[in-house]
Amino acid sequence: MIPWLADDSLEFPPLEHALTDPDGLLAAGGDLSKPRLLNAYRNGIFPWYNPGEPILWWSPDPRCVLYPQDLYLSRSMRKRLRKSDYTVTFDRAFAHVVAACAAPRRKQEGTWISEDIFKAYLNLHRSGIAHSVEVWMDQQLVGGLYGLGIGKVFFGESMFSRQRDCSKIAFAWLTAQLQYWGYELIDCQVYNDHLASLGATEIPRKVFAQELARLRDLPNEHDWAFSISREDLTGDTP
Repeated sequence: MIPWLADDSLEFPPLEHALTDPDGLLAAGGDLSKPRLLNAYRNGIFPWYNPGEPILWWSPDPRCVLYPQDLYLSRSMRKRLRKSDYTVTFDRAFAHVVAACAAPRRKQEGTWISEDIFKAYLNLHRSGIAHSVEVWMDQQLVGGLYGLGIGKVFFGESMFSRQRDCSKIAFAWLTAQLQYWGYELIDCQVYNDHLASLGATEIPRKVFAQELARLRDLPNEHDWAFSISREDLTGDTP
């Protein structure tokens, strides 16, 4: 039995109290207020639940992460990134990116990104905590992702692609820019082949929590705008 969060407290149970089946389920209830969400992410916890269900809070073990310096770009991906048929931006269309991530996908029924989730993360975006990456072609939004920047950690939430490889383009540019800014960790939450193909790996939850404790209070005062070039990303000489 998992605990129900008290309305008058932002505290979560210790991570080691999370269930192993389903993996990482830690608590239920509470709300999606900015203070509670920040406390959750700072301690390695995130919300994930279906519309109509109570809010469920998770901290899986192991944890899927990517160290920015370990970003892997295949030869074909580097070739794709060199093309000039796209542009990449930060925070130009946050609400549209979240809406696109919430849209139905093939072989998937419904979405976990409910109206409450949408409003909560839009509030974090307006507070300068949640950010989006957009990929544009012919002035059309064709791919992107969103997540939270806390200290020197970026917590990825979701990504989408309307054209081939566009979510990978967004992730590659984000990772390279975060490395330039001195970020040391990208939280990918749960392993999948898509992320693994870009260099993501799994680490024990205990190690992840230790990394968070070290990185979450480091300064990240910078403008969320790309300052790297295609040459920086692909390793080419101008």
